[in-house]
Amino acid sequence: MKFTKTSPLRGELSIPGDKSISHRSIMFGSLAKGTTEITNFLQGADCLSTIACFEKMGIGIENNGDSVIVHGNGLIGLKKPDTILDCGNSGTTTRLISGILAAQDFDVTLTGDDSIKKRPMKRIMDPLSHMGADIRSLEGNGCAPLAITGKKLYGIHYTSKVASAQVKSAILLAGLYAEGETKVTEPYVSRNHSEIMLKYFGADVSTEGTTASIRPAKELYGNRIVVPGDISSAAFFIAAGLLVPGSEILLKHVGINPTRDGILSVCRDMGADITLLNKNTDSGEPTADILVKSSTLHGTEIGGSIIPTLIDELPVIAAMACFAEGETVIRDAGELKVKESNRIEVMVRNLSAMGADVTETEDGMIIRGGRPLHGAVIDSKLDHRIAMTFAVAGLCAEGETEIKGAECVNISYPGFYQDLERLGR
Repeated sequence: MKFTKTSPLRGELSIPGDKSISHRSIMFGSLAKGTTEITNFLQGADCLSTIACFEKMGIGIENNGDSVIVHGNGLIGLKKPDTILDCGNSGTTTRLISGILAAQDFDVTLTGDDSIKKRPMKRIMDPLSHMGADIRSLEGNGCAPLAITGKKLYGIHYTSKVASAQVKSAILLAGLYAEGETKVTEPYVSRNHSEIMLKYFGADVSTEGTTASIRPAKELYGNRIVVPGDISSAAFFIAAGLLVPGSEILLKHVGINPTRDGILSVCRDMGADITLLNKNTDSGEPTADILVKSSTLHGTEIGGSIIPTLIDELPVIAAMACFAEGETVIRDAGELKVKESNRIEVMVRNLSAMGADVTETEDGMIIRGGRPLHGAVIDSKLDHRIAMTFAVAGLCAEGETEIKGAECVNISYPGFYQDLERLGR
């Protein structure tokens, strides 16, 4: 797919449902007693992988597009699947479902695509094993495929080396079934969608500082979930609106959970004109309409506790920094190396190909902005965040930008290119 400089971007846009919340609504609804109705569910490939896995374990799920109805079987109502569970490209599916499966009364094998088979799973295997789980990497490399045999679990207090919502959630979900209390302490607070939704479904969950705790549950109860727009998807339109001169975009009903809204803080630090309108709370998740106007940006420093709140948005922030005056330093972002691609390496290589002055560091990058970028052929490495980032960069660069593997955006945002084009008309 090819991109060139665009006219101002203007209009309103409803962002597709939050990927993290969509995943969890299927999982928790499946474990709940009764019916869960989900509105604004994200129909991306990752979330459809979660649906497929739970359908294979006997859960009735009606996918009507924008609305999904889950007929839960209760905490002990999952059935042994007839086949291997394929998690596709979804790390969320793989890691969270492992916590659930560790406590079932059957054995199962999890696999996924080539990307998933390279992503680190020891970070969940180790704490789950400490709880009594039988979970093995079939290739012996700490990656999928994973063989899980359900066992009796025991609560632990686990101190995680990384601030990862997937690690934390896998442990908390295992803790639903474990004997005694289960606690997870992180170096910084990662996104807390699991804690919010588990409590909404009736679980005994609490948080204190960077520690989340859960006690075993007798039952969860079906509920209604309104999924807010995904701020990770909104980030690309925020960037485009700020960078393309004369633009003004209103993004409707976007999730602004404080464990996810780091992109807004960084943009404001860079001088962005962003206003939050119509703040509200649905299903415990705060939302707002985000008004973005084109702005002159300057460099900033990004690191420390804000990193877990914007880890998925760092690629597009790096692209924004190329068009900002001065230097931007991104640090403490080593997690970017173990995403769908090594996002530090891929961003540095592709931005350099477009003429950016960018240097890779061990845990981030240094970007000296203000130089005009030119078009280039971009290898997305089939990473949806990379493809979307360079679609935005291509709207601001001289000449033509071609993205290889551009279709990978279907993982999280099937209509991304159409929405971007519509705003430029």
